[in-house]
Amino acid sequence: MGTAWDKFQGATLSLARSGSIKDRLAEAYRNYLADISEEELPREIREEFRFVTLSLTREPPMLRGEDAVRATTRKMSNDEADRLASTVVRMFAVCPRGAAPATRHATPQMVPLYLAEA
Repeated sequence: MGTAWDKFQGATLSLARSGSIKDRLAEAYRNYLADISEEELPREIREEFRFVTLSLTREPPMLRGEDAVRATTRKMSNDEADRLASTVVRMFAVCPRGAAPATRHATPQMVPLYLAEA
């Protein structure tokens, strides 16, 4: 899908749509955030991202066709869902747009200033 910024943007837009907060939160996580690797994120939000992931996948599925995200959001309160949604939006605000992940260091490209004479 793209960078962490793109994924958080998609998640934030999902959270901004109509519907119950639990449904929007589950959709945002499942469709956008579940695919993010911690290494893609700025260091300052990695722990928060781990917290969101654990908070949304802590319950085992109990019903047919249910996954951990649905089971967890079904059991959480609307206030807890609101807090997690706010956390996702705050993390989106921290993600640099179009930047390389914090752990990778780009190798500078060498560009010759003069053409080699043959």
